[in-house]
Amino acid sequence: MSNDDPKTLVSTAWLADHLDSPDLRIFDASWFLDEPDRDAFAEYQAVHIPNARHFDIDDVADHRSELPHMAPPIEKFMSRMRAMGVGDGHQVVVYDSAGILVSPRIWWLFRLMGKTDIAVLDGGLPKWLAEGRPVEDIPPIIRDRHMTVERQAQLVKDVTQVAAASKLGDYEIVDARSPGRFCGEEPEPREGLRGGHIPNSRNVYYADLLNKDGTMKSPDQLKAIFEAAGVDLSKPVINTCGSGVTACITSLALERIGHRKHSVYDGSWSEWGMYNDLKVVTGDA
Repeated sequence: MSNDDPKTLVSTAWLADHLDSPDLRIFDASWFLDEPDRDAFAEYQAVHIPNARHFDIDDVADHRSELPHMAPPIEKFMSRMRAMGVGDGHQVVVYDSAGILVSPRIWWLFRLMGKTDIAVLDGGLPKWLAEGRPVEDIPPIIRDRHMTVERQAQLVKDVTQVAAASKLGDYEIVDARSPGRFCGEEPEPREGLRGGHIPNSRNVYYADLLNKDGTMKSPDQLKAIFEAAGVDLSKPVINTCGSGVTACITSLALERIGHRKHSVYDGSWSEWGMYNDLKVVTGDA
């Protein structure tokens, strides 16, 4: 397909054609926030795309932080990737069981570590299964592989940088949460967080970027959605959400439309909504 791009998004057909490539590595990054009875690793063990490894965003994270699944130190990232047999020269494809939900978080994390040969599987596991493509329930054979990493600091923002951007207006701040959470009308899924949004942010609900089958909309459609939300695409963009997961969907969408200056607020609302000295706005943007 002409829309396949091994650095952003690939189709199930592309993955099927490359499934036997010796330099391909596949991750199952399924994760469940609102479904405590589901076990992502158990589901991976029961069925996954052939040779897929399981990627746990709460394990490959900075456990020194009290915030959920913050980006890990370089050393931890390299150690985990080597243990999963992923290294230099590999093309990585990541998917999840929701279609597109958690997989862009791993895409962004690899890019943060300077690795750009990674793509999200468009439509994820549901599309793969719906098309009757092969799956298995056995773990892959893993051999250590060397990985070199160079952290790209411009791809991540902290609370101080976001507060400055909110005040100065030199960045667009895009919030990927639902309109109800953005406006402060719906409760936050994590206890102790205020409702509302960062001042001067715009709401681009991540689900609006996806088709009903879990695939991502076309670049022209994506661009129109950002513009309709009032996002000035001539400015660099900081993406935020509840805990830094769906913000990576808007980040991927920006990359798909050719917008190269975008980053993720890793702490997102889990951090901003927790501190009373940070201003919160309710209602529409």
